[in-house]
Amino acid sequence: MNIYDVARISGVSIATVSRVVNGSQKVSEKTRQKVMDVIKAEGYTPNIFARGLGLDSMKTIGIMCPNIADNYMARAISHLEQNFHEYGYDCILGCSGHTREAKENYVKLLLSKRIDALVMVGSTYGGNGVEEKETAYIKNASKQAPVFLINSWIEGENIYCSNADDFSAAYEVTSALIRRGKKRILFLYDSETFSAKQKMEGYERALSDAGYPVLGDLKFHTKNEIHYARDLMLAYKNLEFDSVFAVEDGLAVAALKYAKVKGISVPEELSVVGYNNSPLSVSCEPELTSVDSRIEQQCYIAVENIVKVLEGNTEVSHRTIVPCEIVKRCTTDF
Repeated sequence: MNIYDVARISGVSIATVSRVVNGSQKVSEKTRQKVMDVIKAEGYTPNIFARGLGLDSMKTIGIMCPNIADNYMARAISHLEQNFHEYGYDCILGCSGHTREAKENYVKLLLSKRIDALVMVGSTYGGNGVEEKETAYIKNASKQAPVFLINSWIEGENIYCSNADDFSAAYEVTSALIRRGKKRILFLYDSETFSAKQKMEGYERALSDAGYPVLGDLKFHTKNEIHYARDLMLAYKNLEFDSVFAVEDGLAVAALKYAKVKGISVPEELSVVGYNNSPLSVSCEPELTSVDSRIEQQCYIAVENIVKVLEGNTEVSHRTIVPCEIVKRCTTDF
């Protein structure tokens, strides 16, 4: 039994059956009852694609992230899916990785599913902020469906973004460390994405405003793998710093492990701050001071805006900036 059979037995069109299944008000009560009687008698269960036939909406959202194994991504996907379900939308997930070719292929795949909107989680989708070709595929996708970026920023028609205020958070963290007398603040980062650049710019601005030089040897690039980052730091014999600001909690934990190997006490001799307020921040010892980028709020805003756009609201802001919060724990004395 499929939607065509229901339409044939009911003596109505496929579009009418789809409207009945979706609860549309554009069907008379008499016709609705006739179709529902057939559905119940034949045990018909509509699938996602049958539901969308004859309507403008499949009630389906495509969601992309680089890697669902990442804690930040997993939290974001969980919040998005829960919020979308409350509005009656289903979700299709794609994990694209980080290469541009893979991202483009996943966008094409999700669009082929006739999704109502596309949500892309992670600053990697914003490219490097310099080369437009890095994000051209997103602008092309926005011609087919609304595109919503979480923790990234691309300017364009039918593209909407919600961002953590990473610049201000990084500025505040760096300034707080400076006020505690720190003079050599190591900036640990793992990428040059939109978000990472915002954090670096906040870090550099705070140093400059305090009259401190921005030193290249204190901007340390490494993979976001705890043991790898720890060992790389240990390999640099002349690496001197009195505090650490890391763009991810994993990198901050690597700094704590570095301190333990070196016999450096935290926070008495070394202050350490992470980012994202992940479970890592409370599972390490001492517990980690971390910036909460409020991913839950970013996801909530994205869902609310998507629903408004799909309902025809033309007043939705193309960019929403969410303030961060510094969660103070035991690795700092501010």
